Amino acid sequence: MASSKSKSKSKAVVKRTSSSNTLTRILIAKPGLDGHDRGAKVIARALRDAGFEVIYTGLHQTPQMIVSAALQEDVELIGLSILSGAHLHLVKETLRLMKANKLNGVKVFVGGIIPEDDIKKLKKMGVNEVFTPGASMEAVVKRLSNLTE
Repeated sequence: MASSKSKSKSKAVVKRTSSSNTLTRILIAKPGLDGHDRGAKVIARALRDAGFEVIYTGLHQTPQMIVSAALQEDVELIGLSILSGAHLHLVKETLRLMKANKLNGVKVFVGGIIPEDDIKKLKKMGVNEVFTPGASMEAVVKRLSNLTE
């Protein structure tokens, strides 16, 4: 276990916002009734170890709670971890509330068990990245780093 921690820290990529010298802030949320948060916690830790500032909201968040937290925390990215199968509805509502609250510059990524056809629908809605089981932490960090450049 110790070797994997030191290994991930040695590959750390400190991400800073382009407008200031602060770390890129990412909100990780578990919308809906899904109670499995291990994947969200693994992603949150990997992003933190890569130099991002990560805010994890916990389980059972509503889209309104997620958008409210994003506003309060002044984040640049919102990550939604959804395993319940309700990803289309939850993402659509979250994006609607983001628009209503003028979170126009905030980018969204989604992780979970998502069918290929739904990935296309999510991207058409405005989701920037979709990660499915088996995505490497290096790939996640790289793709999210690219979103903040």
